[in-house]
Amino acid sequence: MKIILSLFIFVTSVYTLQAQNLKEDFSDDWAALSKYKKENESIGLPKKREKRVVFLGSSIFEFWKQKDPEYFSNNAYVDRGISGQISPQLLIRFRQDVINLKPKAVIILAGSNDLAGNKGHVSNETILNNIKSMAELAKKNRIKVILCKYLPVYEYPWNKSLKGTAEQIISLNEAIVAYAESKNFTVLDYFTPLVDERNGQKAVYTTDGVHPNLAGYKVMEIVTDEVIRKTIGK
Repeated sequence: MKIILSLFIFVTSVYTLQAQNLKEDFSDDWAALSKYKKENESIGLPKKREKRVVFLGSSIFEFWKQKDPEYFSNNAYVDRGISGQISPQLLIRFRQDVINLKPKAVIILAGSNDLAGNKGHVSNETILNNIKSMAELAKKNRIKVILCKYLPVYEYPWNKSLKGTAEQIISLNEAIVAYAESKNFTVLDYFTPLVDERNGQKAVYTTDGVHPNLAGYKVMEIVTDEVIRKTIGK
């Protein structure tokens, strides 16, 4: 009996040691959970009276911090944008990159890469369902929800064969606003201050018709700060 017990303890100890030495394998990290993993760990929970806001999106948000890092560092704003991502990838990241950071509010900007065909065709209905799932997760965790009207785009320079882009974005924005109003969520309008006569982005505010330049981001900062003040105060 003692021999069996000793053998069991030995095997258990070896297994435990092996498990401790195993490292997470992110070789198939489709949603890029590894990108902000260490940063999330280092940032910790909000300090007392900190009104943290997480910006969840793709390249529009990621490039924003690159072009104007002080906007985020001078405020309790946490940028969690990843270039090229589509709405289901944002949904997968939502717990790690939003909920676990315990923000007062989350700003969700999703849909453009889905429409651009970055990972194949995605319908507006599917995009909206992913946005709804993120919003419901936020509400369940007592995080204020701010849903963005997407920036205007006339055409995607990497997929010019795609037709009706401007109209699709307008349609998606209308659906987002209708959903937000039905749930009493806040709407952040990035479309109106940046749109030109073709329903694309004003040339003075963009680098390629899709992504804002610094001047464009400065416009976005004005409307963003106003909405945050109304939503959670300052």
